[in-house]
Amino acid sequence: MAVFGEEFDVIVVGAGVMGSSTAYQVSKRGHKVLLLEQFDFLHMRGSSHGESRTIRSAYPEEYYYPMVMESYRLWEEAESHIGYKVYFKAQQFDMGSSEDKRLREVIATCQKYSVPHEILDRQQVSDKFSGSFDIPDNWVGVCSSDGGVIKATKAVSMFQTLALQNGTVLRDCMEVKDIRKDGVKGGVWVYTSNGEKFWGKKCVVTVGAWTTKLVKTVSGIDLPIQPLETMVCYWKIKEGHGDKYAIGGDFPTFSSYGEPRIFGTPSMEFPGLIKVAVHGGYPCDPDKRPWGPGMALGSLKQWVEERLSGLVDSGEPVATQLCMYSMTPDKNFVIDFLGGEFGKDVVVGGGFSGHGFKMSPVVGRILADLVLSGEAKGVELKHFRIGRFEENPKGNFREYSLTLCSVGRQKELS
Repeated sequence: MAVFGEEFDVIVVGAGVMGSSTAYQVSKRGHKVLLLEQFDFLHMRGSSHGESRTIRSAYPEEYYYPMVMESYRLWEEAESHIGYKVYFKAQQFDMGSSEDKRLREVIATCQKYSVPHEILDRQQVSDKFSGSFDIPDNWVGVCSSDGGVIKATKAVSMFQTLALQNGTVLRDCMEVKDIRKDGVKGGVWVYTSNGEKFWGKKCVVTVGAWTTKLVKTVSGIDLPIQPLETMVCYWKIKEGHGDKYAIGGDFPTFSSYGEPRIFGTPSMEFPGLIKVAVHGGYPCDPDKRPWGPGMALGSLKQWVEERLSGLVDSGEPVATQLCMYSMTPDKNFVIDFLGGEFGKDVVVGGGFSGHGFKMSPVVGRILADLVLSGEAKGVELKHFRIGRFEENPKGNFREYSLTLCSVGRQKELS
């Protein structure tokens, strides 16, 4: 336990998956780390709890591909150190209208990086997945090999355990209210709401939905990160079809482009149930959340009934779970130095926009690089700069590619 007067090389504020991964990455390089969490460790009030997250390399934004690929390696490396699994492999299946620009970008990323993939029409999709999916005639499916499921809370626990083994000091129920520059000896002071303070040479802020609030207090910078409350739904697979949708077989993690944007995972955490949810939610204040009633489910019910071949009960989800996203206007991350009087002493990681969990190993590595050496190796961070919002309130404006891909053009899956 950290005591008054103890000093650290790096203080990490926020012990969700990003902060815990960062603490692990910094501590394994031999540095003295303090990891602070405002609630109990492994709480369910933020964005890192729950049973599962998807992982995929087929991204519309091609610059995420190298980050995901490094994360695959880092997930497996961490598993080898802890001795248990949090990452379970599966195929990835993306679907949508043949005219959907985002889906075309997925295909373009696969082509650019030579990702093994297949582009399938309706009948080919049905044949490949034994009738588990039924897409309209004007849709296409894109099947790639790099999918999978991450056990979410178990993964956070893994990073915290590894950090602890490396000598990290972990303190929960420590709400950070301010971070101040030490004008005498350098470094920063981190102040908590219960009156404690800690000194560190450097600091990393990874507080999820609370990022805008804390950064505004500390620096005056108003980051456009909007918390959303979202709801994950589990649906009952009809009798006799459970094996068809189970992890470990042919059924993939999946994403459906268009409106609504849908994602899901094979049946894994709850036998006989499949996770299918809308990628979105309602704006909220993380300190004054509505805690429901959740999102309107009409369009999601229709998707479950029609796209899953009538083999999943679409009447109502049998279980739901609330979570939060931290959305930037362009849905790209914020990974940057806080700057100003702090220079490179404080690094911010936030705005992961509902798709960052899968990349938490590489984000932790990048944040560790930045806070320890002032630069990150092997990754282009221009897309994630804080300053992009000064140049354009919407951040990174990106034209969609109009590359056309013909149905039936395939690459052999490895």
